[in-house]
Parts: sequence; C-alpha cells; structure tokens
Amino acid sequence: MKEVKSIILSSIITIAVVSFALVYIFNVQVNDNRDSSDGSAKVVNALQVDEANSSINASRRNIITETVQKVSPAVVGINVTETVQYRYRSPFASDPFWSQFFQDQVVQRQLKGLGSGAIISPDGYILTNDHVAGNASKVIVTMTDGKHYDAKIIGTDLVSDICVLKIDAENLPYISLAKTDELLIGEWVIALGNPFGLFAINDKPTVTVGVISATGMNLGANEDRYYPNMIQTDASINNGNSGGPLVNAVGEMIGMNTLIYSKSGGSVGVGFAIPIQKIKSIIEELKTKGQVDRKFWTGLSIQTIDERIAKYYNLKSVRGVIVTVVAKDSPAYKAGIMVGDIINQVEDFRINDDATLISILQEYRTDDVITFEIVREGQVIKKPLKLERRDD
Repeated sequence: MKEVKSIILSSIITIAVVSFALVYIFNVQVNDNRDSSDGSAKVVNALQVDEANSSINASRRNIITETVQKVSPAVVGINVTETVQYRYRSPFASDPFWSQFFQDQVVQRQLKGLGSGAIISPDGYILTNDHVAGNASKVIVTMTDGKHYDAKIIGTDLVSDICVLKIDAENLPYISLAKTDELLIGEWVIALGNPFGLFAINDKPTVTVGVISATGMNLGANEDRYYPNMIQTDASINNGNSGGPLVNAVGEMIGMNTLIYSKSGGSVGVGFAIPIQKIKSIIEELKTKGQVDRKFWTGLSIQTIDERIAKYYNLKSVRGVIVTVVAKDSPAYKAGIMVGDIINQVEDFRINDDATLISILQEYRTDDVITFEIVREGQVIKKPLKLERRDD
C-alpha cells in the first residue's frame, strides 16, 4: 500500500515539475516575441516621424520662397543726398532805405533720403523712382553682399516717376523684366525693398507677399507726376519701398513699387506699382536720350463734365470732358474735333475728367497718332489725332 502511495506521489511531483517547465518555456517565448515586436514598432514609429519631418520641411519650400531666394540679390538699397536751396526773405525787403543793407539770403542744405532699386542688367543698370533719386546730388547703392557703389543718374523722368541709375560693376545678379503685360487679378506677387531703411541693418531686402488687387488704375497727378494704368496690390508697401520691384511668382518683374494709399502713413493694403511695359519704353529713352520727348500739343481746351453740363447735353453720366476751345491749325483742328464734343475715351483709356485726359496723354510721344472717341449730337465718333511737335 505504501509502495502504491509512493508511486502516486512521485507521479504527481513529476507532472507538476513538467507543467512548471512547460509554462516557463512558453512565457519566455512569449516575452521574447513581445520584445521583438516592441522593437520593430519602435523602429517603424521612428521612420514615420522622420518621414513626417521631411515632408514638413519639403512643404516649407514653395514657389514663393524659391522666387525670393532667386531675386533678392538683385534688390538694392538706395541712399541719396539732395542739395536744396532755401531763400530767407529779409524783414527790410520792402523798406527802400534798409533793403540796400539787408538782402535776402540763400542757404543750401543737404537733405538725406532713402529708397529701393532693382538691378535690371548684369552691367549695373538700376531702376528706381524719380522721386527717390531724380534730384539727387549723390547716390549710394547698397548691395546684398554689403558692398557700396556710387551711382550715376543716366536719365530721369519726372512725369512718369522713373529713374535709371548706373554703377561700375560687372556680372551682377539682375531681375528679368516680364515679357508680357498680361496680369491676372488675384495672382500672387512679391514686393521687395528697403522700407524705413531696414536694408541697412543686414543688407537684405524686406519681403512682403500679396496678390494683384486691380489693374488699369488711373490715379491722376501728384506734384507734376502722372500715374495712369497702375497696378494695385495688397502686398505691404511702406516708406522706403519706392523704387523696389514687384515680381510675380516666377521671379519676373511686373512693376515698380511707387505709391501707397494711407490715411495713417502706414500700409493699409492699398499699394500701387508702375507696370513694366511702360517702364520698358521709358528705360530705352532714358538710356539713349537721357529724357523723354513730350514736346507735343493738341490745341484742345477742355472742361470736366458736371451735372449741369450733363443735363444740358442730355448725357447719362458726368464722366468725360467737354471741348471748350480748339486752336486754329492745331492737331485737334486738323483731326476734326469741334467745340462741344464730349471726349469719353482715348485709345483704350476711359476718360473720367480733365485730370485723367492730361494724365493719359503723358503716355504718348511726339508724332504718335492716337484715337479720340467723342460724342457729338448723340453719335459716337472716332477721330485720329497726331501729336505734333510744339514750336518753341
């Protein structure tokens, strides 16, 4: 009996030992598999993070950043010195006796100014505004590599507000001028320049991005400068940006930053640029002649249409101008334009008032033939007019 019990106990112990061994081996294998699985998961997660970071970094570089990198070296800061004369009137000027001893005094002062510019050829031609450098006695150009050059004024045009400078350098980075004037409302544009003189801090232009808000904006005149057919953009333009380039998304210069509309003096998202096609024609004249030939005349005297005139002539709106005088043997006389004619369009430009017509005429040159669209006795008539040279 004891032998039977001994056998049974021995069997139970053997079974327990074997069972424990099997459980231990299973657990070891499971843990090994789990450790291997966790390691693979960690490797996979790390690869996914690296791929995500690479994708994010790649997305940061887009057509805007590529364009900025491409054109920035061709943007320059411009510092000008202008000599201005001030006349101080003597308090004794009206006294017959004391005026012979106390004359008016003329004092010269040096005024400092700054603006922006764009290198437009590898041999150092630079484009900027007339109101930036046109009257300067000294012009210093600052490059993005920190170099400074004295610049010479090749030619400047007050009317169009365009100035061409030249520095003595070769193989310079430059901005390509757009080959077409076709612009898309809403397309991306980039304004580069030197607002508030910030270029001087690190020799790099400031960049703002926006879209083309409108084209063909006729802004009239400002201090004998005329701004027809302007590009409007919401890319921020501030003091010092004048003369800098407005480029499209592929790095072509489509205009020159020139004006802002602001009640506060800062940018409110309404900036204006001179279109590149106008700039191209002015550049060639300034480089070859140093000035633009506008010594023509029309022989017209005009008046802006008001409500009284519109009512008298039964006009639907007050847009346009009415001819009040036609000089005998003048270009207008030869073209068959008569007193009382209503001028509402010249070529493709709509005429709103007398300032618009005067501004539009500045776009043309001596001997150009332009078409006037007029209303006479309710009929629309077109009259070609040659801008003949005015005799001095």
